[in-house]
Amino acid sequence: MREVVLRLKNIVKEFPTSKKNKKVHAVSDISIDIYENETLALVGESGCGKSTLGKCAIGLIHPDSGESIFLGENIYDKRGNDLKNIKKNLQIIFQDPYASLDPRMTVGDIIGEAIDINKIASSKKDRQDRIIEVLRTVGLNSEHANRYPHEFSGGQRQRVGIARALVVNPDFIVADEPVSALDVSIQAQVVNMFEDLQKERGLTYLFIAHDLSIVNHISNRIGVMYLGKMVELAEAGEIIFRPLHPYTKSLISAIPVADPKIARERSRIVLEGEVPSPLNPPSGCHFRTRCKYATEQCAMEVPKWREMEKGHFVACHNIEKIN
Repeated sequence: MREVVLRLKNIVKEFPTSKKNKKVHAVSDISIDIYENETLALVGESGCGKSTLGKCAIGLIHPDSGESIFLGENIYDKRGNDLKNIKKNLQIIFQDPYASLDPRMTVGDIIGEAIDINKIASSKKDRQDRIIEVLRTVGLNSEHANRYPHEFSGGQRQRVGIARALVVNPDFIVADEPVSALDVSIQAQVVNMFEDLQKERGLTYLFIAHDLSIVNHISNRIGVMYLGKMVELAEAGEIIFRPLHPYTKSLISAIPVADPKIARERSRIVLEGEVPSPLNPPSGCHFRTRCKYATEQCAMEVPKWREMEKGHFVACHNIEKIN
């Protein structure tokens, strides 16, 4: 039996707006388990709540309701040193390597700040040795510690962000679209580095991304989100080759295929209409306004989260008819 590292229970997060009594429904009642040494990927359109869920998972944002249980302890109940000790094991790598590093600090100081806050170095020499060691781990060298972020390429800056997360030896890392701002040639290097680090250190990832080809390569399981709701969750191969939810089917059909012959034979599922506003999501199933299988029941009732096959969960009223 695999150990659950992080358990999210009924996470709800809404953001207030300038309009009276109007809120952005970012995350709506999501519950998932993330297991030891696995990579769970979250995919979905921009604005569907992936990043908000990731930040709620590690306590960077507090949800309106719900629990984030790390190794049996609810992180939202912790305060002071207890919270600091838990958060040391929960780190995040941000999407934009240009904005997530302080331009007035050297790379050594950026990484060293994490060491200082968590008081994990016994001396100045130990602090410097830890910085150099983690830089080498991510493919940089000791000379880079004295440089500023503007002196690096995008891929190198993202490596610095990864080093900053790794230096405190975390158990769980949220990777919030860590390669979307990088060139394609650099993306493969960074993704491979994530995999190598996972094998070496036994890390657990919540990997947030848009690119399904990258997600298929790196993840063990994939969760699909739409307008704040989780619509499907299964092993990566199941999601890619046997999607059940109509929204997942449309996402999979959009993955580019290198072989032109196969590409011509594939039928692309094009969704009609625009994504509804999270200020005023549709009643019942949030996807119903763009779903060709929608019925009256879809407008009246929120679909239940069901396990259709072992480990394959989906939220859809008409799943038996569709498949």
